[in-house]
Amino acid sequence: MSELFDAVDALLASRATLPPPAERKRLRAAHGLTIDEVAGALKVRRATVSGWESGKTEPRPPERDAYARLLDKLAELYPAPTDVAAPVQDAAAPATFTAAPAPAPEARTLSTGPAPDAAAMTATENTQTPAPAPVAAAPAAAPSSARTTRPTSTSRRPGAKKAAPAGTPAGGSDPRFENGPLAVVDVEDGKVLAYCTGGLVLDVPAKSIPALVDWTLKEAKLGQPKLSGPGRPADPLIVLTEAACERYGLPVSLTEEEKHAGRIPEGHKVIKQLTRADWKLTKRGFGPWARIYRPAKGSDRQCVQLCIPSWNALDPRFWGDAAQLPPAELARVLGVYASRVMTPRGSTAVTSLELMTALHPPTHAVRDEETGVLRQAETKTPGSLGSDPVDCAPCEAPDGHPVLNALELPRFHVRGPAEKLFEEAYDWARPMTDAECTLRYLVGLDVNMAFAAGANGLTVGLGEPTHVKNPVFDPKLPGSWLVDLSHVDLSKVKVGKEWVELDGSLLPSPFTPKGDRPTGPAWYATPTVAYAQELGYDVAPTEAWVRYDNGRYLDAWYSRLRDAYLATMADLGVDADLSPEDFLAAMDGYKERDPELTIAVTAIKATVKGGIGKLRERPRGEGWRPGERWRALERPTWRPDIRAAVISRTRINLHRKVVKHAAFTGQYPIAILSDCVVYAANGPSPLDFLPYREGKPLPGGFKLGINPGLVKHEGTQSVLWGEEVRERFNAPELNLARSIKDGTVTDVDNGE
Repeated sequence: MSELFDAVDALLASRATLPPPAERKRLRAAHGLTIDEVAGALKVRRATVSGWESGKTEPRPPERDAYARLLDKLAELYPAPTDVAAPVQDAAAPATFTAAPAPAPEARTLSTGPAPDAAAMTATENTQTPAPAPVAAAPAAAPSSARTTRPTSTSRRPGAKKAAPAGTPAGGSDPRFENGPLAVVDVEDGKVLAYCTGGLVLDVPAKSIPALVDWTLKEAKLGQPKLSGPGRPADPLIVLTEAACERYGLPVSLTEEEKHAGRIPEGHKVIKQLTRADWKLTKRGFGPWARIYRPAKGSDRQCVQLCIPSWNALDPRFWGDAAQLPPAELARVLGVYASRVMTPRGSTAVTSLELMTALHPPTHAVRDEETGVLRQAETKTPGSLGSDPVDCAPCEAPDGHPVLNALELPRFHVRGPAEKLFEEAYDWARPMTDAECTLRYLVGLDVNMAFAAGANGLTVGLGEPTHVKNPVFDPKLPGSWLVDLSHVDLSKVKVGKEWVELDGSLLPSPFTPKGDRPTGPAWYATPTVAYAQELGYDVAPTEAWVRYDNGRYLDAWYSRLRDAYLATMADLGVDADLSPEDFLAAMDGYKERDPELTIAVTAIKATVKGGIGKLRERPRGEGWRPGERWRALERPTWRPDIRAAVISRTRINLHRKVVKHAAFTGQYPIAILSDCVVYAANGPSPLDFLPYREGKPLPGGFKLGINPGLVKHEGTQSVLWGEEVRERFNAPELNLARSIKDGTVTDVDNGE
């Protein structure tokens, strides 16, 4: 009888009811799942799931029942919209912008009204889904009694192009955020004005910082929808100019003592005003990026982020001269970044980690089976790092980490490769050969967003490490492996399926940052050990720390930053589908076409590198002593193992291209620094030595283009220049990649 029941169950499963294709996609996106994750769980190809979501194909047994079960569970977590105030804009409808100068912005005084009903906000949040839509440009006209025409103190340059945003909307599709994600507050002729994205200017009635926070939350309609289903909307950002600081009783600049502390004193009058108004500050206090909040009551979150450029909130290393821009221009730059990446939450590095978390929120809501009320789930959101930090493995710990206390190492002991994981970017160079000295030029290639490309598709650990003795190496299992790779001989390696012979003395080792051949066992991240196998050599680890709870955590982060970068570069005239010749021409002088958008590009790239670096943030003052915990260790995103895996894969990606190029052309690099590689050539252009055939590059080699992982021209100098600077500093292995861009060498290479 049981067999008959099983047969009946199978028949029912074969006709399992599925929602429409668009709803299938909505439910997946609402939970922050990628197509690859769904495909992996159901053991089908990525294209299969894509076909189900587009309606081109329908699932068949046995996958159909499992797919239906997944969608049913997701539908319980994210009910279909039933009463949403404003529909989400169609993702297929691109925003259009003109290249004409922006008209004089409108100044609007918004009427005071009650805060949105908490229940209504919850309903809107639960039904909001990520979808590309424009920045809130010109909002609906206010009643004539509330409008005045006010000339601005600045006007957009003739011919300047407003950036068409990419990715998640900055507020245009949500009535709560119709004025965009942020505002730059300035004082002009005694009037306080808030410059928003899209050229909008609002009158600000607030006469104190507490009143400004109230106005921002109740009237300004600033903020940004959440980036994933279980997440939350971004808090509004208020940028204070020097004039605004003076108006609200804040110092225009910080003293040396305040700069060192990163905040103004606790007894400052503005902090006292906030305390009296029941506002709180985070543990970082009132600094360049201050967060002012009240404890959340249910879904009613009250929090405003302040940014003070004159306190060095916009570090010129990552934001160029953004801090010196007039208010309207600064609002444009930050608005582009906010719409395409996310509303800044601090430095580009801090924002990068916040983006990772926003795309994979650690917790999610579930409906209580008894009461029907939504509550926070007791388990972490699948694919996230969770809410609690985890300790790294001893080999992954930087010096001074408390996990090393148990090892009882001698004082001043310096851990070697067999004790410490040392996955870093390349800093390698060699003397030029006699044949290379007869050539005329040194040409530098730079890999676009190399660390982002290294993160794409990378499986990383999501939870705690597990210690294993004498493991069998698994290239799909993220972790750190103690293994001897000194037997890998670069003079004979596999390239694809074929063995090739190379001049190994002209190549850096792929296993060490300095390019030296390993001399014995050392700790390596999974991508490094997997590459040794790819080159045709056996590996036999003696020990490992592996993470069985793993996933492609950085995929959504990569996609968001890639799209932001490509969209902004396209606005600057550099498209992704250009021919090699047109690409080189488009890159020539692109920064001068729109300096403001160039700032945004720099910030986007800094967000990539800064985020990867901050995964292993070291103590920053705090009175820290070796062996004690420091503040960053309390973050779930303090993950040196993830940082190591990304850097490992980035270095391996570059080495793979170098080997492919050498096998095909006989040309070898003379210097590599991180994502820049230098070759000697007869001509000054990359096309003078890259093996293009009828416009097509060498498969697996270097390809010119703007996409992450492709390369652009970094700079060209003469061979005589290279020999002269090496002779001047008596440094035959001076890393010329460090100065190939402009040819300026001010001191001997110190490795920094």
